Amino acid sequence: MEFKTFWILFLIPVVLAILWALRVRSRPIGLKFPSKSVAASAARSWKTQGDGFMFLLRLISIGLFLFALAGPRLVLDESKTQVEGINIMLALDASGSMAALDFQIEGKRNSRLDVVKKVVEDFISKRSTDKIGLVVFGGLAYTVCPLTTDYDWLRNYLDSLKLGTVDDGTAIGSAIASATLRLKEVKAKSKVIILLTDGLNNRGTVSPVDAAFAAKANGIKIYTIGVGARGLAPFPVQDQFGRIFYQNIPVDIDEDTLKKVADMTGGKYYRATDTDELQAIYREIDALEKIKIDEKKYYQYKELFDKFLLGAVLLLLIEIILRNTLFLKIP
Repeated sequence: MEFKTFWILFLIPVVLAILWALRVRSRPIGLKFPSKSVAASAARSWKTQGDGFMFLLRLISIGLFLFALAGPRLVLDESKTQVEGINIMLALDASGSMAALDFQIEGKRNSRLDVVKKVVEDFISKRSTDKIGLVVFGGLAYTVCPLTTDYDWLRNYLDSLKLGTVDDGTAIGSAIASATLRLKEVKAKSKVIILLTDGLNNRGTVSPVDAAFAAKANGIKIYTIGVGARGLAPFPVQDQFGRIFYQNIPVDIDEDTLKKVADMTGGKYYRATDTDELQAIYREIDALEKIKIDEKKYYQYKELFDKFLLGAVLLLLIEIILRNTLFLKIP
């Protein structure tokens, strides 16, 4: 049993003690006898004890009424589960180089950004207790969403993310700094940045290594992912007549910096050259940094307020009836 307003229970002994003290101090109405011997010889019946019995009923009735006000209830269904949660900031590169068509979905050529969006959406869909935020970067870094459990909103935003949404360029350091800013004030054991890029840092005022130092100081791990085929990757190019053709362009990823950023924060660097590898990477990260948290939930209660209140009312009625019948006093 538990109570909605537990503190009311402390009033019960206080109120009953006050009523008892007032009764003791009050002078009972009686008759004067010429001597104690005459009063002592008077017969005592059960009716002469009625006043004390009536007072006891009144005390019990008031006690039950206060007990009902405390909101007693029974817990019928209690579940205690262990869940695992982490705080994740996703940092996604949406620069022009993400238009490269070196990834496939179901055998069809797709841009890096389209494949990344699909894989990240699947990653978010598998979360249930984690808080996830999103930073999108190109020449600048933008915090699209702070930490949240509104996964539907995150997926809807990813659906609408298009190439050209952000300035061209790759500001990896700024992306790490923006994600760190969102995580550093969070009081949690596990704080993670998952940064995905297909280029090297060429924009922004913060270097990736300096930003990683700040992340490490705030207890944040960084997992970095470099995406793109090794060597050359096909990019769509439009000629003067509006026709689209593909041109192979060298892939340039600063893997040394991405490895250093991950290593210095206790994270890990991954390289994905196709869709299957990218999916495998997010599955591996999905299994990392889990924290066990006990959650105790009560699903159903049985309220007992009415039963104790009914008991108080019944006792009060019994007292009133007896006081005006069997134990009626005539002044």
